[in-house]
Amino acid sequence: MMPITVAALMTTKWLLRHLNIPESTTHVIVPGYLETGYNELQNSLKTPVICGPKDCRDLPEVFGNSRPKVAPSEYDIQIIAEINHAPRMTVDTVLGIAKQLHESGADVIDFGCDPASRCNIIGDYIGALVETGLKVSVDTFDTWEANEATRRGASLVLSVNSTNCEAAKDWGAEVVVIPDQVDDKKSFEKTINYLARHQVPMRLDPILEPIGAGLVASLIRYADARRDYPELEIMMGIGNLTELTEVDSAGINFLLLGICQELGIRSVLTTEVINWARSSVRECAEARKLVYYSVKNRVPPKHLSNALVQLRDPKLKAFPSTMLQSLATTLKDNNYRIYAQDETIHLLSAGMHLQQSDPFALFDQLLQRPESSNVDPGHAFYLGYEMAKASIALQLGKQYDQDQALRWGMLTQEEDLHRIERKSRHRKP
Repeated sequence: MMPITVAALMTTKWLLRHLNIPESTTHVIVPGYLETGYNELQNSLKTPVICGPKDCRDLPEVFGNSRPKVAPSEYDIQIIAEINHAPRMTVDTVLGIAKQLHESGADVIDFGCDPASRCNIIGDYIGALVETGLKVSVDTFDTWEANEATRRGASLVLSVNSTNCEAAKDWGAEVVVIPDQVDDKKSFEKTINYLARHQVPMRLDPILEPIGAGLVASLIRYADARRDYPELEIMMGIGNLTELTEVDSAGINFLLLGICQELGIRSVLTTEVINWARSSVRECAEARKLVYYSVKNRVPPKHLSNALVQLRDPKLKAFPSTMLQSLATTLKDNNYRIYAQDETIHLLSAGMHLQQSDPFALFDQLLQRPESSNVDPGHAFYLGYEMAKASIALQLGKQYDQDQALRWGMLTQEEDLHRIERKSRHRKP
């Protein structure tokens, strides 16, 4: 233990003045926040220096008491991201959305046409997208739109059935085949056979139905299609479920990607229209790596990545209640430490341990104490911000660590640890 109560103030030079290690020492492990000064420490101590975890409760992992993390990176599922009602937007707007979708992980940008009216300048949109280097598909039943889009570089047409399959042989592009009606297997097979005779490249889509309209039956149709046409590619329109299910989309996307991986369905069509599915492309980009690793290695998709654990946290690390009780008696400064566990927010400083489930009540309790004389407006804002995070963590079952961002999986935005340097009294030990 070093003679300091605010660890964030511990610099390399300070540490060298106070650190005495036994001769038998083989390694020195410093807190993870000490991100610089390794060489200086190692040269002075003549001992290998290891940057440990930022939280002492993670020390067991440093000594191997954890399952090694795997970072899956391989995948074989293509993500097709649709821009809905694209003709209602300007070309520049479509290009901007397409770029964002591509950066999120989309392999193909789907230009979603407006069924109510023909897009007479569809070639301009498709041409602009293709010129940026993007792979483009077009979502239309209008044969003129499909012809113009493929002429300008679209490589995939969604969708084809008996009503427009004859025109498909002139497009020179791959098509997605669907049945005339959802459960019309004969029309599905007839269109497939026609396109095969005319050597039109295709992928099949038996159509995913939402819950309440035959979800299980539609999944069975996908399994049947894989069995009946093992040589053909299959696409699943997963947006039919995520957009029509009022649930955060990450779990649904992951489960559907897992089904696709097991069935050998190597492309999915999704969109981000509804707010609860606004990050679907990124979710699919993460999910496809996890399910590929899981199926390939025949292991459950657990302890591989927490990118899709957003609402809650994979694990909560609580301090023993006796530690919190004793900390207030050992602290010698008025810097406030905030902890959130056992459905309670704890506020500690020298000789003080306040605890409430309501942050407003906790702050009122603090203001009634003589120690509150150092609570200026900036300090109050800081405490309010941190206690709000603590309250959210308790409500959702998340880990709260003072001055650290709450973890939202792939949506986490790290906080600037130096934003309060000039008010170092805020920092915890």
